[in-house]
Amino acid sequence: MNIETAREYCLNKKGATESFPFDEHSLVIKVLDKMFALIDLESANKISLKCDPDYVVELRETYSAVEGAPHFHKKYWNQVFFDRDAADKLICHLIDHSYEEVLRTFTRKQRIAYDALP
Repeated sequence: MNIETAREYCLNKKGATESFPFDEHSLVIKVLDKMFALIDLESANKISLKCDPDYVVELRETYSAVEGAPHFHKKYWNQVFFDRDAADKLICHLIDHSYEEVLRTFTRKQRIAYDALP
């Protein structure tokens, strides 16, 4: 996978938006102002994704492409390298998982706003 494919996959999610809130190299993808992905445009070879804490350890032990994401809470965030042993199918699965993890934390008000999106 490459950064453009990952970006497009993320932005095809319901309610997904992109911005650069940190710097010009960190593309943040959010759903209703909650981040579920950060793509590093400078290195152009990795994406940071939210993850269930129980799944984090399993992924890091299984794939050299999955590491704790720097500048994020390592209990909940992984960075996944595109140029290692993570197949495109796995990366798509992890993007989906990250998105679902964020949706799970929505308040009732956020859920209503999300459900109202086209």
